[in-house]
Amino acid sequence: MSRLKSKVALVTGAGQGVGQGIAFALAQEGAAVAVAGRTLAKVESTAAAIAQRGGKALALQCNVKDAASLQRCVEQTVRQLGGLNILVNNAQEVPLGPLLGVSDEGFAAGWESGPLATFRLMKLCHPHLKGGGCIVNLASPAAMRWDASNYGVYAAVKEAIRSLTRAAACEWAKDGIRTNAILPLANSPGMEWWTREHPQEAAAFIATVPMQRVGDSEMDIGRFVVSLCSEDCRYINGQSIAVDGGQAYLG
Repeated sequence: MSRLKSKVALVTGAGQGVGQGIAFALAQEGAAVAVAGRTLAKVESTAAAIAQRGGKALALQCNVKDAASLQRCVEQTVRQLGGLNILVNNAQEVPLGPLLGVSDEGFAAGWESGPLATFRLMKLCHPHLKGGGCIVNLASPAAMRWDASNYGVYAAVKEAIRSLTRAAACEWAKDGIRTNAILPLANSPGMEWWTREHPQEAAAFIATVPMQRVGDSEMDIGRFVVSLCSEDCRYINGQSIAVDGGQAYLG
């Protein structure tokens, strides 16, 4: 399949989990993928796996909390892969815990790695995405929880990303750029840790998923991102879409 043939994508946090799954799916559909992450060895592993599958990937070390690092990442992507058509903002430090238990530093890390990094990267990539580009930002169903205990700060930074998504969709559609957010439920390392450390809470949560399972990072989340970035979804813009087996209600 080659719905994204000749496209170039940049995916942050692509060394593992959801970011890696999205990178695999994009490459499978013909996109050349810049896989960016804080730990070079992890993104090199992702790039090597893509190459083994017959795809094209570029491993880039990138600290999304550093503006200069983000700029270098975009410049290297454009220079080495020949352009940029798809941006996936996935990297995020996760500040979990009760409000009285989350430090200012933890909140700042969540903010800098999430909405601020998303804001910066969208602006850096805007000139390259004009005329048919696509942005996919990752939000979270955590903000849809009725009981937000222990998820307030994480939900706050993820909801900020949804606001930026909607603004970009409205302001940049005239430039030929579509911007959407997905709210995934996937078998990421974080999800696996939570399931292992809090088995009863995890089991109760999964019981609220109509499909009774957690999504696969590549086949469920990544494949949907492929569709969202393809011509099949050329009229989809400014949306927040839960890719979670029906768990969250966004109506």
